[in-house]
Amino acid sequence: MANQSTFRTLTYCNLDVIGYEEAWELQHELLQLRKEKKVTDVFLLLEHPHTYTLGKTADKKNLVGSKEYLAEHNISVFEIDRGGDITYHGPGQIVGYPIISLTEWQNDTHKYLRALEEVIILTCKEYGLTSGRKPKYTGVWIQERKIAAIGIKISNWISMHGFAFNVHTDLKLFDGIIPCGIRGKEVTSLANELGQDIAIEEVKEKLLKNFIEVFQYGKIETMQREELISFA
Repeated sequence: MANQSTFRTLTYCNLDVIGYEEAWELQHELLQLRKEKKVTDVFLLLEHPHTYTLGKTADKKNLVGSKEYLAEHNISVFEIDRGGDITYHGPGQIVGYPIISLTEWQNDTHKYLRALEEVIILTCKEYGLTSGRKPKYTGVWIQERKIAAIGIKISNWISMHGFAFNVHTDLKLFDGIIPCGIRGKEVTSLANELGQDIAIEEVKEKLLKNFIEVFQYGKIETMQREELISFA
C-alpha cells in the first residue's frame, strides 16, 4: 500500500543472459523464499537465448514453426505455468521477472498487470515514443504494433514471470509463432521504432527506475548474479 512504500525494500539483480530453464527454476526458488519472508521483493532483468514459451491456456497450434525451423534457429520450447498464450524470448529483448508481494502493495491482479504496462509505457516515453494499452489485450502497444508482452503467475499473492520488452530483438523470429495468439497484429521493438540500436544496459536502468517509481519502493538493494543464485 502507498502508506507502506517508505518501508518496502526491493532487491534488484541484473542476470545478463541466462537460460530459460535456469531462470524458471530460480524464480520458483525465490517465490518460495518470498512466501517464507526470507527475502524482500526481488526484481530480475535479463535476456534469454532463443526460446518460445507457451502459457497454461496456450493453443499449441500457435506454434507454427516446424521442427526444422526450430532446429535451424536453435529455438527451445517450454510449456510453463504463467497465464497467456505463446511468446518469444531472445537476445535483444529485456525480460523482467518481479517476485513481489502484492499483499504489501495491492491485492489486485488487474492493477498489477496495468502497473507492469505502466513501467514499459514510461520507458518508451523516455525515448520519445507514445505507447499504450489495448482494451482486449494485455501488453504494451505502439499503435497496432506490440512492443511488450506480459504474462504472470500469482501464488499466495506473490508474483512471478512478468514482461518481455523488445529492444533490438530479431523480429523475424516471431514468424515461428502467432504471438500471444493474436492474429493480424505486428510486433515491434525500440530499435525498429527509433531506427537505431539502443544499448540494453541503458534500457535496463530506465526500466528499474520506472519500476521503483510505479511500485513505490523506499529502499533499493543490488545483488550480483552469483550471490543471488547461490543464495536461492
